[in-house]
Amino acid sequence: MKFSLIICTYMRPESLLALLQSVQKQVLHPNQIIIIDGSINDETRTILDESKFHNLDYFLVSKENRGLTKQRNYGISKINTDSEVVCFLDDDTVLERDYFKQIIATFKTDPNIVGVGGLAINEYKWKQQEANVFYNPKKYYLFEGYFYKEGLRNVVRNYLKLASDLGSGKMPGYSHGRTSGFPITGKVYDVDLLIGMSMSFRKIVFDHIKFSNFFEGYGLYEDADFSLRALQFGKNVINTNAHLSHFHAESGRPNQYKYGKMVVRNGWYVWRVKNPNPVFKDRMKWSLITILLTLIRFTNILTEKNKKAALSETLGRVTGFLCLLVNKPNIK
Repeated sequence: MKFSLIICTYMRPESLLALLQSVQKQVLHPNQIIIIDGSINDETRTILDESKFHNLDYFLVSKENRGLTKQRNYGISKINTDSEVVCFLDDDTVLERDYFKQIIATFKTDPNIVGVGGLAINEYKWKQQEANVFYNPKKYYLFEGYFYKEGLRNVVRNYLKLASDLGSGKMPGYSHGRTSGFPITGKVYDVDLLIGMSMSFRKIVFDHIKFSNFFEGYGLYEDADFSLRALQFGKNVINTNAHLSHFHAESGRPNQYKYGKMVVRNGWYVWRVKNPNPVFKDRMKWSLITILLTLIRFTNILTEKNKKAALSETLGRVTGFLCLLVNKPNIK
């Protein structure tokens, strides 16, 4: 099964180099590596020119094609015609040696699978349950003999009965699903949402849909939007044996005010992609949870060192929520 890898990057030459070095060590190597560079300097091109990577095609895009969504679509236009699978990775990830082997093997098990994602093992928080130990369901999420300690936002939602009643990666009617991921059980789990750091799709999906141009610039939640629309062609899954590390490089990210605004506005958009005509109860839940998460972010002004960032993001979330009252996005 031939497959292409698309990596969109912006001003992260060292992170990209670390990723490509891990790609080079793969048990199963991509038939094509497409680098779409939106950088405004030559550092990424220079560092790639100094290295030799097999099957690599490099493209430096102009301002008109800069931004995650536009760069992803540009990369799609460069895929080899004989590729059967298209993989996407964030430029600040590093792969375990059998990552692609696990991804491609998953596609081979079921023709109905159109999307596959992996697990970030450096963010892994699951632990095995111990016998005769009580785990408060308000503070812990229990799943197949493992437990996951809930963060403050989920603990509060649990007590207020605003938590999702679906498994991780599934979006309820009011959005705001569970984001705990999965324990490493060796199993494959059905999900609605794949995460942009690690997602792969059958090439046939791109014959029908592309990434939405609603998500400009940083493109927060563009991966969720695409994952939901891909479900019309089959199912998305997470393979808990496909491992990588995600380092969340700070360079290239928007300021906290813009990020906060995108959290709410883009989150609303993705919710309506999945649930175009929500009932009153779902509308109320979405709004209440959005307000609750904004209030919790506001309290971080007291608990975090970077108080300015917490305040800026809070103001962005408030602005995003108020803007929705008068100017809702059009779902494309």
